[in-house]
Amino acid sequence: MNHARHSEGAFETVIEAHLLSNGYVGELDARFDRERAIFPETVLEFIRETQPKEWKALEALHGPKTGAQIITDLTKWMDANGSLATLRHGFKCYGKTLRVAFFKAAHALNPELEARYAANRVGITRQLHYSKGSEKSLDVVLSINGIPVASLELKNPMTRQTVEAALRQYRNDRDPREPIFEFKRRMLVHFAVDTESVFMTTRLAGSATHFLPFNRGCDGGAGNPPDAKGRSYRTAYLWEEVLQRDSLLDLLARFIHMQIDEKRDDQGRKVKKETLIFPRFHQLEAVRVLVDQARRDGVGNNYLIEHSAGSGKSNTIGWLTHRLASLHDANNERVFDSVIVITDRVVLDKQLQDTIYQFEHKHGVVQKIDEDSRQLAEALQSAVPIIITTLQKFPFVSRQLAKMAEERNDAESATLKSRRCAVIIDEAHSSQGGETATDLKEVLGGQGLREEAAKYMAENDETDMEELYRSMAKRGRQANLSFFAFTATPKHKTLKVFGGQDGKPAHRYTMRQAIEEGFILDVLKHYTTYATYFRLLKASEDDPNVQRKKAARALARFLKLHPHNIAQKTEVMVEHFHAATQHKIGGRAKAMVITGSRLEAVRYKQSFDRYIQEKGYAIKSLVAFSGVVTDDKLEDVTYTEEGMNLGVREKELPEIFATQEYQVLLVAEKYQTGFDQPLLHTMYVDRRLAGIQAVQTLSRLNRIHPLKEDTFVLDFVNDRDEIREAFKTYFEGAEIGDEVDPARMYQIKSELDADGVYEAVDVEKFCSVYFKPKQRQSSADHQLMNAALDPAVARFKDLQSSAPDEAELWRGKMLAFGSLYGFLSQIIPYQDSDLERLYVFLRHLASKLPRRDSGPSYQFDDEVRLEYYRLQKISEGSISLSDGQANRLDGPSEVGSGVLHEEAVPLSRLIDVVNDRFGTDFNQADQLFFDQIVEAAISDNALRQAAAVNPGDKFELVFKNLLEALFVERMDQNEEIFARFMNDKSFQKVVTGWLSSEAYRKLRLPAGAKSTADEGIE
Repeated sequence: MNHARHSEGAFETVIEAHLLSNGYVGELDARFDRERAIFPETVLEFIRETQPKEWKALEALHGPKTGAQIITDLTKWMDANGSLATLRHGFKCYGKTLRVAFFKAAHALNPELEARYAANRVGITRQLHYSKGSEKSLDVVLSINGIPVASLELKNPMTRQTVEAALRQYRNDRDPREPIFEFKRRMLVHFAVDTESVFMTTRLAGSATHFLPFNRGCDGGAGNPPDAKGRSYRTAYLWEEVLQRDSLLDLLARFIHMQIDEKRDDQGRKVKKETLIFPRFHQLEAVRVLVDQARRDGVGNNYLIEHSAGSGKSNTIGWLTHRLASLHDANNERVFDSVIVITDRVVLDKQLQDTIYQFEHKHGVVQKIDEDSRQLAEALQSAVPIIITTLQKFPFVSRQLAKMAEERNDAESATLKSRRCAVIIDEAHSSQGGETATDLKEVLGGQGLREEAAKYMAENDETDMEELYRSMAKRGRQANLSFFAFTATPKHKTLKVFGGQDGKPAHRYTMRQAIEEGFILDVLKHYTTYATYFRLLKASEDDPNVQRKKAARALARFLKLHPHNIAQKTEVMVEHFHAATQHKIGGRAKAMVITGSRLEAVRYKQSFDRYIQEKGYAIKSLVAFSGVVTDDKLEDVTYTEEGMNLGVREKELPEIFATQEYQVLLVAEKYQTGFDQPLLHTMYVDRRLAGIQAVQTLSRLNRIHPLKEDTFVLDFVNDRDEIREAFKTYFEGAEIGDEVDPARMYQIKSELDADGVYEAVDVEKFCSVYFKPKQRQSSADHQLMNAALDPAVARFKDLQSSAPDEAELWRGKMLAFGSLYGFLSQIIPYQDSDLERLYVFLRHLASKLPRRDSGPSYQFDDEVRLEYYRLQKISEGSISLSDGQANRLDGPSEVGSGVLHEEAVPLSRLIDVVNDRFGTDFNQADQLFFDQIVEAAISDNALRQAAAVNPGDKFELVFKNLLEALFVERMDQNEEIFARFMNDKSFQKVVTGWLSSEAYRKLRLPAGAKSTADEGIE
């Protein structure tokens, strides 16, 4: 075997040859100044060639010493300001600004800028001897016009040297005090490379140096795929794509930046931490893919970016925003007039402004909308390049534009000019739906919407309904708007609205890859579940009749709030924290308790503080809930978050929790999304979680910390299999499932029309006022619209009093129609004005309809007592996600609200049912939900006939057809079961079989007979 063919030298030669044949030049090691850590002759040659005027002026002052003075001033400037800022913005030498690099302009309209860019000398040096006191060398160094910017240490596994050896070399043999390695002053990035993988760092710190993977990803996980043609290394993308001449210059101009974080240290003092950010591979790829598509496709398209938590989404959004704001197409014309970032995160606001200022070095490019909708309206009218705002401000912008137009006596300015906008949405699934999102489209649609409406009117031969047709047009895609939607957990709707034609994202970085690359932790690796076993006894002499479902909920609440239940779980949690969690992350670990309600959070806070004080533990807790909570038992006593936290204000809580003073945060519906705290190690869950909510809540634990090795979940409520199913959906990327049938919407509309709650004249009257031209609108319109809705409200009340179940079924159909139209109108260009009219009418009618009489509410404090209670650990260990198929996200069929009348049952019998079912596969509320499904099924005449003439297996085939409709009608009663029934085929099969046999058994009973199940336990 020829050893030379397999050495590191051969690896170096391949890289060098490729770069030299693609725009690089060779820089000789002998020309390197080890003390100043630059190639001085190359720097001077570049300045002399590209800036002759400035050189001549300095030469008149310094004569033959001009070059020496320039090098002295340059190195001092880089030592003070860093090499990145110097490369971007130049340095001062005796009043003259000299540039050491020129970057590509956003367009090609200026030949002088093009020539200066072409003059950049991008160099490669092999075996660079960098140290003044020794002959140590670096395998490969890349430089820009004589300034070193990147180093590569290469290893070849064929010589039994892998990338791990390169990492050790950087950590142990490269002194960070050497001029060339000093943080930010010279080299900006260091790559450890072998033929299989790449790692990267921007700061050498001896043995504490932290490297990040810089790999493409392989089959949804970490690593790199083999070369498609079988001719090159797995890591060839590094020098063929990332370090290619134009790419390296682009990285320096538009990606690498200094991030400054202001945090509190252990003593509570504010300290600034500087981090030089070099994009991870998936970030770089995502931005470039999206920018290339936007340049090629132009405006009017949607893009979905599915990036896992921990993917560095804030920086990706920052880079994309900056690139889109200056993007030009092949004809050198700007693609977007403004880029609008929709976010609720204060961190992103500041980070975006700071980052873009580093690129642009000028203020005014970015405007944060932190006042009111008028400020947003003015920014939109002025076409500020980058606008950061919240979605909630858009519903009021139209009103502000009208006011501003009135003040200026300029009717035209009441509508925005048709500007081309890129809209970047942070967390797409929470921002895409409802009327607020269509308000955004309406505002930004501007004059283009009027033109679209005019076209619709002409096609439908209507002359006075511009507002109606604008309302229709705003729902679909608009020619002047492109949406870039980011999310880690897309819903079916997100994939459909923002994904490509196949429902797939434009770019994906999976949870699996993020875990395998070490950017986030696997929160399911240490997962312990407990079961609660108990028995409730009737304590009163009376045995009142109660409604099953409401009483079941009241009993469940009775148990959840029972002092013994809370005390037992408090003991388990506090003792676990004291024995295990408290010692993690260098003794700084924190925990979060997820409670089921605000009152539970209050009771747990009291219980925690009481138990901790009794034990004398050095643990302090904070609680988080919104509003004011009144305790059932003490009606005069109220609780607020600030009061229970002894004056810690809501906005201060995350920062205060980050200090060493506090260790446990108890939450009710807060801090379960968007809360990043790397010291959070343990989560105690006493609340039902399912689907996206389970993933988002548990993912609060996944942030990495240098001392954080693992996480821990202790769950009192949820089933391990359900948690596994929720995470599997997003582990390797969400897949779109069954589509929505548009015909179903028309079917529901026909049923609604036929039921007679509203008449065509009601809809017409309402819409004639609602869609009146703006100039003809008046204060009396509100009265007229209410009058148009009143007849339908009256008919619904009549139906509710005579047939309450039918009334609730009708309400469910109404909600189903609104849900389907709101979704489908975003992806299908409907031109049916009747649908829009009915949608608007029903949306306003829904808010006026009386609520269903929910019957009596129950408090069982006196009637029921807790006889027996036991907490038992039932499982622990990892929940694996690597086996089996990924779950698919099916589209919404419809959203219904069918409710059956509940028979009153004796309280004692209900308690038996609850005790039998709690802690098994289904809790009491779940079982009651299934019971209702069976009762609804056996009232169906067709099913009765099928049971009479068919054996059980044939009956199940008929039953299956009805069952899905019954689930859809009751979706809002138990969304968790509905979602699992629709998405999990094995679950669906088990449930269908069980319910079918139960319905068949009941339908085959002799007339008048009762089963033992109907009579209760004897």
